Amino acid sequence: MAPSRSAIAAASVTVVLWASAFVGIRAAAPHFHPGSLALGRLLAGSITLLIFLAISRQGLPPRAAWPGIAISGVIWFGLYMVALNWGEELVDAGTAAMVVNVGPAVMALLAGWLLHEGFPPRLLAGIAVSFAGAAVVGFSMSDGGQASVLGVLLCLVAAITYAGGVVAQKPALKHASALQATTFGCLIGAIACLPFAGRLVTDVAAAPLSATLNVIYLGVFPTAIAFTTWAYALARTTAGKMGSTTYAVPVVVIVLSWLLLGEVPGLLTLAGGALCLAGVAVSRSRPLRRRERLENSVR
Repeated sequence: MAPSRSAIAAASVTVVLWASAFVGIRAAAPHFHPGSLALGRLLAGSITLLIFLAISRQGLPPRAAWPGIAISGVIWFGLYMVALNWGEELVDAGTAAMVVNVGPAVMALLAGWLLHEGFPPRLLAGIAVSFAGAAVVGFSMSDGGQASVLGVLLCLVAAITYAGGVVAQKPALKHASALQATTFGCLIGAIACLPFAGRLVTDVAAAPLSATLNVIYLGVFPTAIAFTTWAYALARTTAGKMGSTTYAVPVVVIVLSWLLLGEVPGLLTLAGGALCLAGVAVSRSRPLRRRERLENSVR
């Protein structure tokens, strides 16, 4: 299924806004607990999405869409955000983005298992390369102590929950609109994070206004808008192709974190991140058909 121009445009919006989220999380981390940051972001996103839903006069999704929405809400909007927030307390934004982008390879693995798409050799080889890259990143961060290694592991958890959320959301989009799937997924994620409500109140009271506004930004733009544009594009192409669009996220994150936070990953960390992305590319590639090979050999 070739993506349309509108799907490509939507995916591009998602890439830029999700890249900004890594930087925004890193900036908010000193003032907010990982759980309270997730809850604050999800509440701001839910309010925004409910307004969009009311304006568009879309009601509840059909019953067939709810299982996928519920699963993606808990593991992607909920667990993913808490794990990523916690991970970014311990590693820089660029490193987090590179490790989280192992997600598309995990996505393909889950599709092979849950959707019975099989396990081609390129998929297994790519996953091996990606996780070798994650190991290199972890080794490169070991000079920072056990906390940095834990941060890399938490980013891997975020990658796995991101992949699981996409695989769960894809079938739901056959029955629900992108806005419906995003709105109710976000609401379910917020409900899952309600145990952090007390901590959120405490953190907002103690945090500077700029940090609180940053949380609101994370909820409105990288959550409400970017997750909706993602779902719009995902409904119009395959999960694998959508996953590959996030390859650009780490590059944008590294540039933004350098400009805004003064953070640049070390050379060994960058090499490990490049391995992560190379593994994802291998896992998502397909062998050329014999005819295509012959044509290429003639050129």
